[in-house]
Amino acid sequence: MDIFAWTPQDLDRIDPNMITHHLNIDPDVNKCPKDFYPLSRIDQLVDSTSECELLSMMDAFQGYHQIMLSPEDRKKVSFITFAGTFCYVAMPFGLKNVGATYQYLVDKIFRPQIRRNVEVYVDDMLVKSKEAKDHIIDLEETFSALRYYRLKLNPGTCAFGVQGERFLGFMVTQRGTEANSLKIKAIIDMKAPTNVNEVQKLMGRIASLSHFISKAVEKSLPFFKVLRKAKKV
Repeated sequence: MDIFAWTPQDLDRIDPNMITHHLNIDPDVNKCPKDFYPLSRIDQLVDSTSECELLSMMDAFQGYHQIMLSPEDRKKVSFITFAGTFCYVAMPFGLKNVGATYQYLVDKIFRPQIRRNVEVYVDDMLVKSKEAKDHIIDLEETFSALRYYRLKLNPGTCAFGVQGERFLGFMVTQRGTEANSLKIKAIIDMKAPTNVNEVQKLMGRIASLSHFISKAVEKSLPFFKVLRKAKKV
Protein backbone atom coordinates (compact mmCIF):
# COMPACT_ATOMS: atom_id res chain seq x y z
CA MET A 1 0.00 0.00 0.00
CA ASP A 2 2.98 2.32 0.47
CA ILE A 3 3.43 2.64 -3.29
CA PHE A 4 0.02 4.30 -3.73
CA ALA A 5 -1.12 7.87 -3.18
CA TRP A 6 -4.74 8.84 -2.66
CA THR A 7 -4.16 12.57 -2.21
CA PRO A 8 -1.34 15.01 -3.06
CA GLN A 9 -0.40 14.95 0.61
CA ASP A 10 0.57 11.27 0.23
CA LEU A 11 3.35 12.13 -2.23
CA ASP A 12 6.96 11.90 -1.05
CA ARG A 13 8.37 13.51 -4.24
CA ILE A 14 11.35 12.13 -6.10
CA ASP A 15 14.71 12.85 -4.45
CA PRO A 16 16.07 16.00 -6.19
CA ASN A 17 19.51 14.38 -6.18
CA MET A 18 18.11 11.76 -8.55
CA ILE A 19 16.27 14.09 -10.90
CA THR A 20 15.16 17.72 -11.03
CA HIS A 21 13.53 19.55 -13.89
CA HIS A 22 15.50 22.52 -15.23
CA LEU A 23 14.12 25.06 -17.69
CA ASN A 24 17.57 25.59 -19.27
CA ILE A 25 16.50 28.90 -20.77
CA ASP A 26 18.89 30.22 -23.40
CA PRO A 27 19.57 33.83 -22.28
CA ASP A 28 20.39 34.92 -25.83
CA VAL A 29 16.93 34.14 -27.16
CA ASN A 30 15.04 33.84 -23.86
CA LYS A 31 13.67 30.43 -24.87
CA CYS A 32 13.97 26.83 -23.73
CA PRO A 33 15.76 24.67 -26.30
CA LYS A 34 14.01 21.42 -27.11
CA ASP A 35 15.20 18.37 -25.19
CA PHE A 36 15.70 15.61 -27.74
CA TYR A 37 15.75 12.78 -25.21
CA PRO A 38 14.47 9.83 -27.26
CA LEU A 39 11.12 8.13 -26.81
CA SER A 40 10.64 4.46 -27.60
CA ARG A 41 8.68 3.46 -30.69
CA ILE A 42 5.10 2.78 -29.71
CA ASP A 43 4.69 -0.11 -32.17
CA GLN A 44 7.71 -1.90 -30.70
CA LEU A 45 6.47 -1.43 -27.14
CA VAL A 46 3.03 -2.74 -28.02
CA ASP A 47 4.33 -5.72 -30.00
CA SER A 48 6.60 -6.71 -27.11
CA THR A 49 3.55 -7.52 -24.98
CA SER A 50 2.33 -10.35 -27.21
CA GLU A 51 2.31 -13.87 -25.77
CA CYS A 52 2.32 -12.53 -22.21
CA GLU A 53 -0.17 -14.38 -20.03
CA LEU A 54 -0.67 -11.56 -17.51
CA LEU A 55 -0.30 -7.80 -17.65
CA SER A 56 -0.53 -4.96 -15.15
CA MET A 57 -1.09 -1.36 -16.20
CA MET A 58 0.21 1.30 -13.83
CA ASP A 59 -0.33 5.03 -13.69
CA ALA A 60 1.50 7.44 -11.42
CA PHE A 61 -0.44 9.77 -9.16
CA GLN A 62 0.07 13.23 -10.68
CA GLY A 63 3.33 11.89 -12.06
CA TYR A 64 4.80 15.16 -13.27
CA HIS A 65 4.16 16.77 -9.89
CA GLN A 66 6.33 14.15 -8.20
CA ILE A 67 9.45 15.68 -9.80
CA MET A 68 10.81 18.82 -8.17
CA LEU A 69 11.45 21.98 -10.16
CA SER A 70 14.93 23.41 -9.76
CA PRO A 71 14.94 26.22 -7.15
CA GLU A 72 16.55 28.72 -9.53
CA ASP A 73 13.73 28.24 -12.05
CA ARG A 74 10.74 28.44 -9.72
CA LYS A 75 10.33 32.21 -9.92
CA LYS A 76 10.22 31.90 -13.71
CA VAL A 77 6.96 29.95 -13.51
CA SER A 78 5.22 32.14 -10.96
CA PHE A 79 1.53 32.96 -11.27
CA ILE A 80 -0.83 35.48 -9.73
CA THR A 81 -4.04 34.65 -7.88
CA PHE A 82 -6.47 36.69 -5.82
CA ALA A 83 -4.56 35.51 -2.74
CA GLY A 84 -1.16 36.64 -3.98
CA THR A 85 1.76 35.56 -6.18
CA PHE A 86 2.90 31.96 -6.06
CA CYS A 87 5.33 29.72 -7.91
CA TYR A 88 5.56 26.02 -8.62
CA VAL A 89 7.96 23.94 -6.55
CA ALA A 90 7.16 20.74 -8.47
CA MET A 91 7.29 20.21 -12.22
CA PRO A 92 3.94 21.38 -13.65
CA PHE A 93 2.14 20.16 -16.73
CA GLY A 94 2.45 22.25 -19.87
CA LEU A 95 6.08 23.30 -19.66
CA LYS A 96 8.35 22.51 -22.57
CA ASN A 97 10.43 19.35 -22.15
CA VAL A 98 8.57 18.01 -19.10
CA GLY A 99 7.72 14.88 -21.09
CA ALA A 100 11.40 14.27 -21.78
CA THR A 101 12.26 14.74 -18.11
CA TYR A 102 9.59 12.27 -17.06
CA GLN A 103 10.68 9.73 -19.68
CA TYR A 104 14.25 10.01 -18.42
CA LEU A 105 13.01 9.33 -14.89
CA VAL A 106 11.02 6.19 -15.72
CA ASP A 107 13.84 4.91 -17.94
CA LYS A 108 16.17 5.31 -14.97
CA ILE A 109 13.77 3.66 -12.54
CA PHE A 110 13.04 0.63 -14.69
CA ARG A 111 16.30 0.30 -16.66
CA PRO A 112 17.04 -3.22 -15.29
CA GLN A 113 13.52 -4.36 -16.23
CA ILE A 114 12.75 -2.63 -19.53
CA ARG A 115 12.16 -5.10 -22.37
CA ARG A 116 12.33 -7.97 -19.86
CA ASN A 117 9.19 -7.51 -17.77
CA VAL A 118 8.39 -3.79 -17.96
CA GLU A 119 7.58 -1.31 -20.73
CA VAL A 120 7.29 2.44 -20.17
CA TYR A 121 6.27 5.31 -22.39
CA VAL A 122 6.28 8.60 -20.47
CA ASP A 123 3.51 8.08 -17.89
CA ASP A 124 2.23 4.77 -19.29
CA MET A 125 3.77 1.84 -17.41
CA LEU A 126 3.15 -1.85 -18.01
CA VAL A 127 4.38 -4.95 -16.20
CA LYS A 128 4.30 -8.07 -18.39
CA SER A 129 4.85 -11.73 -17.62
CA LYS A 130 5.24 -14.51 -20.17
CA GLU A 131 3.89 -16.95 -17.59
CA ALA A 132 1.17 -16.15 -15.07
CA LYS A 133 3.09 -17.80 -12.24
CA ASP A 134 5.85 -15.18 -12.54
CA HIS A 135 3.60 -12.13 -12.39
CA ILE A 136 3.71 -11.65 -8.62
CA ILE A 137 7.51 -11.80 -8.71
CA ASP A 138 7.59 -9.28 -11.56
CA LEU A 139 5.28 -6.95 -9.64
CA GLU A 140 7.38 -7.25 -6.49
CA GLU A 141 10.48 -6.25 -8.45
CA THR A 142 8.60 -3.31 -9.94
CA PHE A 143 7.22 -2.18 -6.59
CA SER A 144 10.72 -2.30 -5.09
CA ALA A 145 11.96 0.06 -7.79
CA LEU A 146 9.02 2.40 -7.20
CA ARG A 147 9.71 2.46 -3.46
CA TYR A 148 13.39 3.19 -3.96
CA TYR A 149 12.67 6.19 -6.17
CA ARG A 150 9.53 7.18 -4.17
CA LEU A 151 7.29 7.25 -7.23
CA LYS A 152 3.67 6.81 -6.14
CA LEU A 153 0.89 5.16 -8.14
CA ASN A 154 -2.72 6.17 -8.57
CA PRO A 155 -4.79 3.21 -7.26
CA GLY A 156 -7.85 4.34 -9.18
CA THR A 157 -6.24 4.06 -12.62
CA CYS A 158 -4.13 0.93 -12.24
CA ALA A 159 -5.17 -2.54 -13.41
CA PHE A 160 -3.31 -5.56 -12.06
CA GLY A 161 -3.18 -9.13 -13.29
CA VAL A 162 -5.27 -8.76 -16.44
CA GLN A 163 -5.10 -10.80 -19.64
CA GLY A 164 -5.85 -7.86 -21.89
CA GLU A 165 -5.96 -4.10 -21.54
CA ARG A 166 -5.55 -0.89 -23.51
CA PHE A 167 -1.96 0.30 -23.76
CA LEU A 168 -0.81 3.30 -25.78
CA GLY A 169 -4.05 3.32 -27.73
CA PHE A 170 -3.94 -0.40 -28.59
CA MET A 171 -5.65 -3.41 -27.10
CA VAL A 172 -2.91 -5.80 -25.99
CA THR A 173 -3.65 -9.44 -25.16
CA GLN A 174 -1.82 -12.75 -25.05
CA ARG A 175 -2.89 -13.31 -28.66
CA GLY A 176 -1.15 -10.12 -29.71
CA THR A 177 -2.19 -6.59 -30.57
CA GLU A 178 -5.82 -5.89 -31.39
CA ALA A 179 -7.56 -2.79 -32.64
CA ASN A 180 -9.04 -0.56 -29.97
CA SER A 181 -12.80 -1.11 -30.13
CA LEU A 182 -13.45 2.47 -29.01
CA LYS A 183 -11.52 3.82 -31.99
CA ILE A 184 -13.46 1.55 -34.34
CA LYS A 185 -16.75 2.69 -32.86
CA ALA A 186 -15.69 6.33 -33.22
CA ILE A 187 -15.34 5.83 -36.99
CA ILE A 188 -18.53 3.81 -37.33
CA ASP A 189 -20.52 6.45 -35.46
CA MET A 190 -19.18 9.31 -37.59
CA LYS A 191 -21.46 10.96 -40.10
CA ALA A 192 -20.24 11.29 -43.68
CA PRO A 193 -17.83 14.26 -43.78
CA THR A 194 -19.20 17.41 -45.38
CA ASN A 195 -16.22 19.77 -45.07
CA VAL A 196 -12.43 19.77 -44.90
CA ASN A 197 -12.27 19.75 -41.11
CA GLU A 198 -14.47 16.66 -40.94
CA VAL A 199 -12.34 14.91 -43.58
CA GLN A 200 -9.22 15.69 -41.54
CA LYS A 201 -10.92 14.34 -38.44
CA LEU A 202 -11.81 11.13 -40.26
CA MET A 203 -8.25 10.81 -41.60
CA GLY A 204 -6.87 11.12 -38.08
CA ARG A 205 -9.11 8.35 -36.82
CA ILE A 206 -8.21 6.10 -39.74
CA ALA A 207 -4.51 6.76 -39.17
CA SER A 208 -4.82 5.59 -35.56
CA LEU A 209 -6.02 2.21 -36.88
CA SER A 210 -3.78 1.98 -39.96
CA HIS A 211 -1.77 -0.78 -38.27
CA PHE A 212 -4.82 -3.03 -38.67
CA ILE A 213 -6.10 -1.88 -42.08
CA SER A 214 -4.79 -3.62 -45.18
CA LYS A 215 -3.50 -1.10 -47.74
CA ALA A 216 -4.61 1.76 -45.51
CA VAL A 217 -2.74 4.41 -47.50
CA GLU A 218 -4.16 3.21 -50.81
CA LYS A 219 -7.69 3.17 -49.43
CA SER A 220 -7.24 6.68 -48.05
CA LEU A 221 -6.17 8.22 -51.37
CA PRO A 222 -9.62 9.71 -52.11
CA PHE A 223 -9.44 11.61 -48.83
CA PHE A 224 -5.92 12.84 -49.59
CA LYS A 225 -7.14 14.12 -52.97
CA VAL A 226 -9.97 16.03 -51.31
CA LEU A 227 -7.55 17.69 -48.90
CA ARG A 228 -5.10 18.49 -51.71
CA LYS A 229 -7.84 20.18 -53.73
CA ALA A 230 -8.93 22.16 -50.69
CA LYS A 231 -5.41 23.55 -50.26
CA LYS A 232 -5.34 24.76 -53.86
CA VAL A 233 -8.59 26.69 -53.49
